[in-house]
Amino acid sequence: MRSARRRTRPVAAALVALASAALAACSPSTAQPQAGGAEPGAARGIEAPADVPEPQPLAVDSVRQSAGTVAAGGADAVYNYGPTVMADGDRTRMWWCSQYGSAKPAGDDILYAEATWTPGAKKDLKFTGPGGGAAPAVFSGRPGGFDGVHTCDPSVLRVGGTYYLYYTGSAGDRAHGNSIGLATSKDGRNWKRVGSGPILTPAHDVARDNDYGAGQPAVVHLDGWFYLMFTDTSGAAAGWNGAGQFLLRSADPAFAGRVEALGPDGFEPVADTSAPRRASVVDAFSADLMFVDALDAFAIAHETEHGTTLTFWNREFTANPYHQVLVAGPWKEGPGLFRRPDGHAPMSLREPCSRVPLDVVRATVIGAAKAPTGLRHFGADLHKVDGCGEQGRTLGVLDGLAMPSPVRTMDLVTGGRIVRVDRRSVATELARTVLDQRVPAIEGIPVAARLAPAARILRAKGHGLGLLLDDGGLWPVVGSAASRIPDLNGSAVEQVSEREWERYPAGVVLGS
Repeated sequence: MRSARRRTRPVAAALVALASAALAACSPSTAQPQAGGAEPGAARGIEAPADVPEPQPLAVDSVRQSAGTVAAGGADAVYNYGPTVMADGDRTRMWWCSQYGSAKPAGDDILYAEATWTPGAKKDLKFTGPGGGAAPAVFSGRPGGFDGVHTCDPSVLRVGGTYYLYYTGSAGDRAHGNSIGLATSKDGRNWKRVGSGPILTPAHDVARDNDYGAGQPAVVHLDGWFYLMFTDTSGAAAGWNGAGQFLLRSADPAFAGRVEALGPDGFEPVADTSAPRRASVVDAFSADLMFVDALDAFAIAHETEHGTTLTFWNREFTANPYHQVLVAGPWKEGPGLFRRPDGHAPMSLREPCSRVPLDVVRATVIGAAKAPTGLRHFGADLHKVDGCGEQGRTLGVLDGLAMPSPVRTMDLVTGGRIVRVDRRSVATELARTVLDQRVPAIEGIPVAARLAPAARILRAKGHGLGLLLDDGGLWPVVGSAASRIPDLNGSAVEQVSEREWERYPAGVVLGS
């Protein structure tokens, strides 16, 4: 369990014993589907409909692991755990929890580092602070706040040019409990808290010996919804020791309105984030979540006896469409999945339609002691996946990819649509990845819009830049692309009023 197992955090002795037992049973690193029968990490409070097909097996290969630790804090960082990992453009970024002695006030802090590495690669991985130095603390406690001493368990998304940091916060130890907070950023390093308090607190459905509370968030953005998975040891559907993972979703990243909670009958509207926790999707602490477009399913990574187990759920969390998969090896604290900025599974450049990299970073014990912990990388691939078997799934799998079109231009897959871009330099700026060859699965899917040279670019107060494409829509441009696209495309920027901006149909955000 990420922050709950630290000596400075609320700790339940039973959880430490469970962690020690699992560590002692570790095996050499391999990856394999779980054996049949009762799979570890069973859900509670959810019953699959009678007509749901049996889970399908998944093939696994390309097992890999780092030779040693892949990231660490400064010399005074006693432990490192609870990572969130993002494949963000040409770099992989990681935020994690440590105890950085030079940060004030003393407590759990969130550190940041980055690497040049592609998910699925077998070459060794090493994270460093920006510029190659030590990893800095980029988020720490706010004196007097609910998170005054501990900020930990980060889960980071980037949506529409904004980075969202969901984290566990606590004002002190044990009696203070834990809640979940939110901060935003434009660069992933300089953060501003949203509101003056947490966005989620313990439900207090049931009193248990484990008074950890609510924390360990994992967030995914899908179809306009923010899905928030979290631990709440006071939840009604938590286990005897407080283990369990609960789900909320909202169109609002702060979960301040239009909130739905996962219950026994699926998602249902609730008044706020304190609604009773009636359904747990996995019996675990410190889990991570991502959406795998190639499988049209969510994947939950959680630690079991021999390593990291991935449990798969359909979109509505009513059934498990696939058997679990194990990425085995030693562990001490929970896993961080390598994900795209929106929390989806990264794409395999080798076989984008039939292979899915499953890479995780998790804390392992350094030497024979129980602490400190060091972050190591483990991974494997799902292969023989029919990720591009239908049009909708194909566009999700290839999202962010640019490739040659049949007419000497470039086709950009973004937000479930294809945009034909005349200039390769523009497509390269807007895409996460550019291929030199066209993916056959894209044939027959219509082009939604064209970005021609010198296309009009509008700017409005409070909206930034937007490209007027030939479909009549205004497609916002965010991030570094906003400053580069006008020159690359030979387009003049026109200042317009907010009213004029809002007259145009909204296109997909570009450059996000």
